[in-house]
Amino acid sequence: MATCLLYRQAPARAPRYYRIELAMNLFAEVSVLREWGVAGRNGQSTINIYGNLRDASVAADKHRNRMIKRGYDRA
Repeated sequence: MATCLLYRQAPARAPRYYRIELAMNLFAEVSVLREWGVAGRNGQSTINIYGNLRDASVAADKHRNRMIKRGYDRA
């Protein structure tokens, strides 16, 4: 449905990524998938399920804004 991909490049450190994706599932719920890690390596992920698109969008925006405050930027 919608994806936001953020990167952070710090000097003398490997580049990091953070991905947030909204998707409908088979039960008419909206899933927020978050994936993060070091570029080129296996990362971590989590999925949160919401009953409607509005709640999922608000949650995804909060995660995106938090990561931007931590130094991540859009590619």
